Amino acid sequence: MSPSTAVATILTALLIGAMSPGPSFVIVARNSIGLSRRDGLATALGMGIGGVLFSGVALLGLYTLLAAVTWLYVSLKVAGGLYLIYLASKIWRSAKKPLAFNQGALNGGSNARKSFWIGLSTQLSNPKTAIYYGSIFAALLPQHPPLWCYFALPPAIFMIEAGWYTVVALCFSSKRPRELYLRAKTWVDRVAASAITALGLRLIFAAHRVGL
Repeated sequence: MSPSTAVATILTALLIGAMSPGPSFVIVARNSIGLSRRDGLATALGMGIGGVLFSGVALLGLYTLLAAVTWLYVSLKVAGGLYLIYLASKIWRSAKKPLAFNQGALNGGSNARKSFWIGLSTQLSNPKTAIYYGSIFAALLPQHPPLWCYFALPPAIFMIEAGWYTVVALCFSSKRPRELYLRAKTWVDRVAASAITALGLRLIFAAHRVGL
């Protein structure tokens, strides 16, 4: 397989992975609907930066460290699961609080910086994603890739991750989804919190099985 074909295959595989439902999708959708379009786009940007960091780790071959050092992999899984549960608890506790979408918030007065960090930390909290990146790179990238691969892959991966979640943010931040969200905010937030909690628990239980 030529390097260019390998890169194209890697990007396709990562796009499919990004489009699979998970905590990242839930957080981007929820911030887009429940806060503002700007918050959704900031969250998408955080997801893109997270993808770049994962690609850098994979290119350096550091994923082999996680595969070889069991306790480190288990620790990262547990830490990631606990973070997701913490994030879910915050969403659950605020489920009954009404949201007042004032004009300032709709015009960009929202806390986009906070949304960016939530997106980045959510992306990085899932070691399964790191292993997925590492496995894809190990399986498809040549053993000695040309220098251009190191420069081409990170920005291309950023475009895939941030681009997909930007589409999600734009779709979920339009008027109709926002109106539906406001009508059923409590239940939507609790469903989102439950889904994120389930994903967090799944990480922790998976870590327990690995540690046995």
